[in-house]
Amino acid sequence: MNMHPDCERIMLTEDQLRARVREVAEKVDKDYDGKRPLVVGILKGSIIFYADFIRFLTMPVELDFMAVSSYGSGAVSSGKLNIKKDLDRDVKGRDVIIVEDIIDSGFTLANLKALLTERGAASVSIATLLNKAERREYGVAPDYNCFDIENEFVIGYGLDYNEQYRHLPYIGILKRSVYEK
Repeated sequence: MNMHPDCERIMLTEDQLRARVREVAEKVDKDYDGKRPLVVGILKGSIIFYADFIRFLTMPVELDFMAVSSYGSGAVSSGKLNIKKDLDRDVKGRDVIIVEDIIDSGFTLANLKALLTERGAASVSIATLLNKAERREYGVAPDYNCFDIENEFVIGYGLDYNEQYRHLPYIGILKRSVYEK
């Protein structure tokens, strides 16, 4: 596998990602047996994880998306939740699974979970690709987590830096020289 020159190293390979996403999807299938959850992908970062995750699910699901962010153009959270695209479907009385690329401080997901609960969702769970627990500032944890990772700036498999690197098929650690200019 060719590593992008802006990567310090590959943290998670394509094969590791695929295998773990399948395992997590199988657990979700069991936990939601007999239900038809609304699976909400958080754009843009979760798109590749979301696509792989829903393809591994065997239960009936409905799909929707939200675009929310607490990041501007840099590498540090702004501390404000910005909803750029809201849901097309009503969540009232629904079991909702939020699919997110990474939980860092927890700000975005804590606020999003509270919002969907306030809108009347029967349940709200979180499935995340990456959990960076060491940086957690808000009381939120994933219900389904693929990988716990160290406090590094990661890219690839949907994750970006300034809208670059999302296309990489692996999770890589971005070289500090790229974002500390």
